[in-house]
Amino acid sequence: MKRKLPHLDLTKLKPTQLSTRPSKVSVNMMAAVPARGESFADFWAGLPDVLAAAELRELVGYVAEATRAGKVVAAGFGGHVIKTGLSPLLIDLMRTGVLSGLACNGSVCIHDVELALAGKTSEDVDASLRDGSFGMSADTADFILGAIAERGAKAGLGRALGDALLAVKAPHADVSILAQGAALDVPVTVHVAIGTDIIHMHPRADGAALGAASLYDFRLFADVVAGVTDGGAYLNFGSAVIMPEVFLKALSMARNLGYNGDFVSADFDFIRHYRTRTNVVTRPHADGGRGYMFTGHHEIMIPLFCAALKEALA
Repeated sequence: MKRKLPHLDLTKLKPTQLSTRPSKVSVNMMAAVPARGESFADFWAGLPDVLAAAELRELVGYVAEATRAGKVVAAGFGGHVIKTGLSPLLIDLMRTGVLSGLACNGSVCIHDVELALAGKTSEDVDASLRDGSFGMSADTADFILGAIAERGAKAGLGRALGDALLAVKAPHADVSILAQGAALDVPVTVHVAIGTDIIHMHPRADGAALGAASLYDFRLFADVVAGVTDGGAYLNFGSAVIMPEVFLKALSMARNLGYNGDFVSADFDFIRHYRTRTNVVTRPHADGGRGYMFTGHHEIMIPLFCAALKEALA
């Protein structure tokens, strides 16, 4: 059966007026053209007041205010943050009192320790995997596994490594988040998945010691997250799976024990992932608070955030 379609009489359309129509963008939101020799503050103020730029300004303002108010601001991060040269920025955030705690996956231990001891890290996996030499660094494994065996169960994995780097006067301890966390007495916790890190390949690896040290750190991180819920902030820098999952469990523990306040969270990564979006940005804020998501290269986005935060705190 053929159905009769309606006929639209376009002469009866109801036009609107541009002058009264609501609009999302106006001339006062546009970017300012950078001037040669201008300050970072001028550049920051000149960013367009739209979308991610507006949200990044909002996050920076919130974290600055939370810091002034003595709230807990914490960061979770992955190994690529270290490999892109950003350790000095996170150390500065610890030193200036912005970050009350940092949490990382196991790969951070490898890159942080190697940078501290040798001033270099990140082997050529494509080349070394061919002959099975990938991950076979004896120096790296001996130092990390030795420190864990000695003090991991009593001090936690992160603190055991930080103290060990300070004890041997590592030549580049100034760029080690683990060492500087220990020196500043700021919790730096390490959350290990067995089999993900090269030290697990070595015969000296002790699963019980690794588990005890990382479990200690998980419970310490849960304390940090409980503090975040009182109007603080949690920043996820470049961890797509491990830290978003660890954060969600720590948050559930805190809320189960009555730490139910609102806070702000943000994810910084170079692609958008399921777990970061759900576990960091959306799920924690079903009843309040705010989550943000910023997409771009670590070596650009994180320095931009840190510089803007320093400007806001000044």
